Amino acid sequence: MHYQSDITGYTSAVDPKYDAKFYTQPQFDHPPFTQEQCEAIHPEHRTPVTFGDKLADAGIRFVRGSFDFVTGYKKPKCAQDVEDGFKGTRYEMTPLKWLTRVIFLESIAGVPGMVAAFIRHLHSLRLLRRDHAWIETLLDEAYNERMHLLTFMKLGKPGWFTSMIIYVGQGVFCNAFFLMYLMAPKYCHRFVGYLEEEAVSTYTHLIEHLEMGKLPELEAMQVPDIAINYWSGLDKNSSMRDLVLRVRADEAKHREVNHTLANLEQKSDRNPFALEIDEIKKPQPSKGLKTHKGTGWDRKDLIL
Repeated sequence: MHYQSDITGYTSAVDPKYDAKFYTQPQFDHPPFTQEQCEAIHPEHRTPVTFGDKLADAGIRFVRGSFDFVTGYKKPKCAQDVEDGFKGTRYEMTPLKWLTRVIFLESIAGVPGMVAAFIRHLHSLRLLRRDHAWIETLLDEAYNERMHLLTFMKLGKPGWFTSMIIYVGQGVFCNAFFLMYLMAPKYCHRFVGYLEEEAVSTYTHLIEHLEMGKLPELEAMQVPDIAINYWSGLDKNSSMRDLVLRVRADEAKHREVNHTLANLEQKSDRNPFALEIDEIKKPQPSKGLKTHKGTGWDRKDLIL
């Protein structure tokens, strides 16, 4: 056994022999992202239109605001906030706080895709109807978020208090999302779209801190093998910034997918991310980032 992390407050005992013994190939292949595509990702916000949109947006703002207050995080509002890093205040982000934050977020982010896929799977079986390929994309999303969590856990394992908060947070969110998806799946997807907007914003903040040299302990760490085997473009020489760029790109893709699914008829429309139609000349959604639209595709722009 050897310790990969020396960040105060974290233990990360990594056993390469154990990892090699139980290693399996990813069940969902990750689409190739180019470095340029990852660099081009930036925070975007879809303006709420309907009452449901506004409710979902307000819900995310409340949840994020509460979580930020409890964990001592402050979203930067300008370049000066990023540069200063709220140094000397409770909002200063240390490597420990960053790892705690992303591990908690990823433990929650893997819930919606799995819950939605589970419910749609049962609907398909019980009602004897096709799902139009939504289940596969939702399962892929849940798997991808779990890969984020497993990757960050290789950098540091949280203590008992953070683990307890994860248990409680996931239990409450999973059950609440399950009930809401039964009643209003469209606005659950909108809620997740806004959630992923905040994830892109958070990871952009983390990337900026890495670029400024504010997190030398994190930057000095080696990208875990699990990440190298999952994301194309990563190798032993990749930096922590390269890894976070790809995680942010994934969150941006989930942002696009969920905003798009929220714009569709939940029972009858096909999943446009599962099938590209060569005969159609205008841009279409894709599994990768080649036709990325951060605020989602409107139904009128899709051939359904």
